[in-house]
Formats: sequence, structure tokens, C-alpha cells
Amino acid sequence: MDALSSLVEARATGRPCPPVRGLLPAGDLGAAYAVQAAWVEAEVAAGACVVGRKIGLTNPAVQAQLGVDRPDFGTLLSWMDCSGPGPIDVGELLQPRIEAEVAFILGADLDGPELGPAEVAAATAAVAPALEIVDSRIAGWEIDIVDTVADNASSGLFVLGAARVAVAGLDLPACTMTMSRSGAPVSAGSGAACLGDPLLAVAWLATTARALGVPLRAGEIVLSGALGPMVPLRAGEHYEATIDGIGTVSAAFA
Repeated sequence: MDALSSLVEARATGRPCPPVRGLLPAGDLGAAYAVQAAWVEAEVAAGACVVGRKIGLTNPAVQAQLGVDRPDFGTLLSWMDCSGPGPIDVGELLQPRIEAEVAFILGADLDGPELGPAEVAAATAAVAPALEIVDSRIAGWEIDIVDTVADNASSGLFVLGAARVAVAGLDLPACTMTMSRSGAPVSAGSGAACLGDPLLAVAWLATTARALGVPLRAGEIVLSGALGPMVPLRAGEHYEATIDGIGTVSAAFA
């Protein structure tokens, strides 16, 4: 079985699969992104819409949790957006974990020759607090960078808070984050944990996505990466994260 088929079968059956890195050329991120792109193409053909991107593995604490040493990115699809009232059903996820992030809502394309933090700030219509529910189709989260890239950067679902805040005037590296589970603190961090600055993380994504021929476009949502350690998600619990200067986002899980 090839890498794509193995990951598709894991999603369909609810049974995690062994690592797929042995099914691809050793260390070949290009091949891993090709697997990801093929899965996204099939989802779009089945009726999903691309609504944005997510950056993974930007936080040293998360890198240490998973044993990887560089960021990656995946694609956000319309069915992943669980913003709004009501509990979220995580029954189709395999091994969910949750983390808090700054979401960028783009007001302009990011495909120019210069793609640094200043260009990202200028292209951003607003930022919002977000929860990302990450998931892995690889058994026991036994992943390396090739596994997680092929698996759409271990994407699952996401929730955006209601707040929309202009980037101008925000000191994103200094923005602190606290996340609680049914009132008990479970994770904390700051914007500085996201590649030093969430603007730098999105600039990295914009440059990488452009090089792969899939540049960031106006209207897309970008989840810029975890501000603190991810924690296991428990059904029946309520999670809430507050990002200083940006706002609060919460979700309950059935």
C-alpha cells in the first residue's frame, strides 16, 4: 500500500496506520507534500473547499513533544471549521490534541517578491484567537517530518473566536496565552514561542507556499502555530484560551 492509500484508509476506518515515511523516499519533503496535495485534491473533488492553511511545528515545546525540528504546513478545508455554538463531535478523529493559536485572516494575496513580516502585516485584514484540534493518522503519534507533512500537517479541526483585531499596534511576540480545560489550566505560552513571532511564521509559510506553486490568497485563514504545548483532547470537556490583546476562544466537545 502506498502512503496516500494508507492515510486514507486510516481516516476511513478510524484505525491509525504505521508511519508512512518508509513508503516514501527517505527525507523527501517534496514527495510528502505531493501526498498531501493529492489528498486535498480528492477532498475538493468530493465537495470540500480550501479555506486556508495551517502552520505546524512552530513551537519548540511541540517540536520536542513530537521529536521534529522544523515547521511544516497543511491545508484547511471547509469541513474543518467548527466555529460557532454547540458542542463539537470529535468521534471521527483518531488521536486528537488541542492547542491555541493566532489566526490571520488575509485581506490580500501574499505572492510578491518580498514576503517578510511587514508584507504579512500589510496583507492581513485581522487576527483572531483560535483553537486547533490536531490529529494524527499515524499510530501513537510516532511521526517524523515526512509523516506529518504527508498527513496534511496532522490537521483535524479548528475554531475561531469572535474577536477580530487589527495587527497594527499589536506586539504579537509579547501576547501571552493561557488555555484551560473545564476551568483547570492546561497550557500557557506566548507569541514568541511561534518561531519568535507569528508574523515570521506566516512569512515562512508565504515563502514556502509560493515556492511550491500554491501561494496564499486573500480571504484565506492562516493558523500560525501553537503558542504553548498541545494537550490531549477529552470528549465531554470545555476548553477556553485567552490571548492577551486579541481575545478569547472556547469550544465544548461531545
